[in-house]
Order: sequence, then C-alpha cells, then structure tokens
Amino acid sequence: MTRSTGNVRLKAARVAAGFNSQQDLADALTEHAGRMGIRGLSVGVRQVRRWESDNPPWPQPDCQRVLVHLLGQSLETLGFTPPWGADGPKSDPVRPAQVAGGAGLSLSLASVRSTSAPQPATAGSDFRSVTKSHRRLYWSVTPTKLHPAVMAHATLGCALIPETAEPTRSVIAAALAETYLLAGRIEFFDLREPSLAHETFLLALQAAGEADDSLLGSAIIAHMAFIPGWTGDRDAARERMIAARTYARRTSASAEFLAWLDAVEAECETRCGDTRTALNLIGHAEDVLREGNEHASPEWMDWFSPARLAAFKGNTQLLAGHLPQARESLLDALETMAPGEEKQRTVVYGDLAAVEASSGNTEEACSYVGEALDQLALTWYATGMDRVRDVRRALTPHQHERCVRDLDDRLYDWSTTVSALSR
Repeated sequence: MTRSTGNVRLKAARVAAGFNSQQDLADALTEHAGRMGIRGLSVGVRQVRRWESDNPPWPQPDCQRVLVHLLGQSLETLGFTPPWGADGPKSDPVRPAQVAGGAGLSLSLASVRSTSAPQPATAGSDFRSVTKSHRRLYWSVTPTKLHPAVMAHATLGCALIPETAEPTRSVIAAALAETYLLAGRIEFFDLREPSLAHETFLLALQAAGEADDSLLGSAIIAHMAFIPGWTGDRDAARERMIAARTYARRTSASAEFLAWLDAVEAECETRCGDTRTALNLIGHAEDVLREGNEHASPEWMDWFSPARLAAFKGNTQLLAGHLPQARESLLDALETMAPGEEKQRTVVYGDLAAVEASSGNTEEACSYVGEALDQLALTWYATGMDRVRDVRRALTPHQHERCVRDLDDRLYDWSTTVSALSR
C-alpha cells in the first residue's frame, strides 16, 4: 500500500530554513508577521499541518506574504496550487474561496498554463452573457438558490482564463470579477456571511486586476469597506474607502458612481456612530448628482440610484434622531424607486416603521412593518428582515397593544418563521 508523503516541497523548505518541527515554523511565521507590520496574524501548528498535507489549501493573503518572505520561495515552489489553475487539486469545485482561503493579490494568472485547447474568441461574450443574466436574476431569485449557480459560473471562469488570449482573456476576467462581486454581495447582504464575503471579494479584486479594470476594482473595494464598517471598525472602513477612491480616480467615473462612494462611506460612518460626518457625505453625494458629468455609469452598477441615496439619507437621519427629516427622505425614496428595487423597498419600510416607533406612533409603525413583511414574502432580503426585527424590539413596551399583537401574528406565522429561521 502506497503511503502518502504530503507537501514535500514545503516540508523540505521548512527543514532547510532551520525549522525542524511544524510548531517551530508556526511560531516563526507568527513572529515574522509582527516584524512585517501585519497585525493580529497568528499561525498555529494545525494550519502548518494542513499546508504540508496531500492537498494543501491556498494560504490566506497575509499568510502568503509571510510564507514567501520568511522562506524566500514562491508559493508554487512551496507546493501550493493557485485556485485559478484548471488542473490543481480542489476538494470543492463550486467554491474556490473556501478551498483556497482566498487568493492573494500578487498571484499572476499569466503564470498558469493549461493543457486544454485554446478557447475561441466568442468564449468571452458567451461567458459575459451568463454573468449579465445572473446580475438581473439577483433581484428576483431566492439568494440561497442563486448563489450556487453564481459560484459554479465563477469556477468555469477560472478554468477558461488560462485557455484564452487577449482580448478574450480580459473580457472573461472582467466578467469573472463581476461574478465574484455578485457572489460576495449575496454572502454579505443576503446570507449574512461577512467572512465568506471578504474572501470572495478578494477573488473579485484579483480578477478585476487581470482585466485591468480600475472602476470595477473600486466598486469591489468599496463593498469590502462595508464589512468593517458594519462592525464599527472605522479605521479599517476608512482605509478601504481611501483605496476605493484612489482606484476610481484612475478612470472616468460617473457622477452616480462617485455619489455611491459617498453613500457607502456615509453608511460606514453611521454604523460607527458619526452621523454628522455621514450626513455631510450624503450632502456631497447629492451635490455630485445634481452637477452630473459626461461619463456614463457601468452596466454592472445596478445597485444605486437617487432613490437609494434618499434611503441612505433617511436611515442616517433616523439614527441621528432627526425624525421629521428622516420621514421625509424615506417617503421620497419610496415614491421615486423604480421597478426592480423591491429588496431595498423592504429596508425603507423598516426604517419608516422605526421612525414612527420612535415618534410614539405605534399603529403607523406596525402598518409599515406589515408592508415590509408583504414585500419580504415576495422577495427575501436579510437586511430588510433585520430592520423588521429592530422595530419589533423597539415596540416591546407596547407589546400588549392590539396592533402589536396582530403584528406578532404576522411576524411569527408558519411561513415567515420557517423562512427566517432557515436563512
């Protein structure tokens, strides 16, 4: 019976560098990360053991940097196979990010070689057409059903890139970046998996780099700012927004795109407790939209509009305690929303309910929650359901009133309860 030898390349490099045990290497990597200025990275012996196994996972981005710097060899030389390679070992063909733990930005797809026949020039437009379809389906298909299809499409894109030449390669890379961006949006906003979304956004950013698409890169980084922003990590969110704005300056960004960057930063500042800065950013976004410019927004930017900006504004005003202004902004958002914005409509209903609850208008608050539940029954959106739950908690002092009890009958009927708990 043949005995497995594991990743002998990494083991040989470890021993050659003077680290006789896996624990020695783990300790050295943790210490070296600190000297490199990488905060909070701790490598355990279990991780090193996985790297020296038969199917070593692609290391996390920070781990990549430390491994390469400490051992003086590339990841491929150390026995790791990039997730982009069609022939590399993958225990899960649907999710490269889970297998690989995220792709590093230094990885060059140009170094990947394929033994398959070259793809025709039509492969780019064919792959991109499916990406466009998934983008439209996001607004109507249940997230848990759409996500596997999107990730499977991303796997196909990873396999196609090594088999194509320019300009088809760039077309596929850009569509792949959009695909990973969509998957990350589902993971963050719909499935509430921020750590998973972070890894997916990294893959999206790498693909955008292969396509040399700075605007798409800016959009991806701005989405990544939501992750620390929603947990109150202002410094990390601001750092990512600086990077997003830097990428946007490298290309011709539309007024709508620049206003969206303001709105993203405003939401992060709101979540971090600085509503004054957030309102200033929203005011600037409104000015940018009014001034306009000659640049058109990219086709893939289907998540923002003046109505969405009004919704951002209303939420910030609500949290700042400016209730009459919040009510006005949110009602304006509802009136100006176009067909296809149903997911955001549930959030606006939830915020309007919160305004009325804070104003002591219990019946009006329950009415808006009912509107949100009606919409959630048609188009599920975890962010919208979060707003509903927040309002119900705010109504606890009034839970014996008839309208609140009727609301509970709606909120905890069979279909809503099973739907919420299953997600």
